[in-house]
Amino acid sequence: MDRRKEIVQAATKSFTLFGYKATTIEQVAKLANVGKGTIYTFFQNKDELFQEVVLNLIYEMKETTDQTINVNASFKENAHISLMKILEFRERHLLFAKLIEEEKSLRTPAVHEMLLIIEKEIVSYVSRRIQNGIEKGEIRNCNPEHVAYLMLKSYMALVVDWQQTHIEPIKENEILALFNATIFSGLEKK
Repeated sequence: MDRRKEIVQAATKSFTLFGYKATTIEQVAKLANVGKGTIYTFFQNKDELFQEVVLNLIYEMKETTDQTINVNASFKENAHISLMKILEFRERHLLFAKLIEEEKSLRTPAVHEMLLIIEKEIVSYVSRRIQNGIEKGEIRNCNPEHVAYLMLKSYMALVVDWQQTHIEPIKENEILALFNATIFSGLEKK
């Protein structure tokens, strides 16, 4: 494995364990088993290293979601599966959870900025899928970015936020039925 990759992996581990604010270049160097100077060969500062870690997270999220796309499935089926994969990834990826926790408790500006970048990337990804559905004639013409944002926030509310105030999570088939009756039926060409 190359040094840069080792450093990024060590930084991911450090940011996951300690958060952005408490992570230092010294910690990352120790975890990567390199000198601080080696890190500065690849990254100018902690912010640049943090950005690289988050971009890798986004890439992994997209790659995982792309594997679920079925070219023979309908827009609705692919949209549902993609959004569930994105949210499943979000919930199981410890770094993402740590960043959300830090942003809520410490309001760290760098973390807030990275979470906005992650959201923007997810909306952009879903928006492209919506645009594909429009071009294939599966759904009516709409503003893909607006619909993608609505879909993401709705899924997050039902999958993530719901669990914070309710004992039982909403079942996946119930979420799909709700989206079929509301957002997806509104997008159908008539």
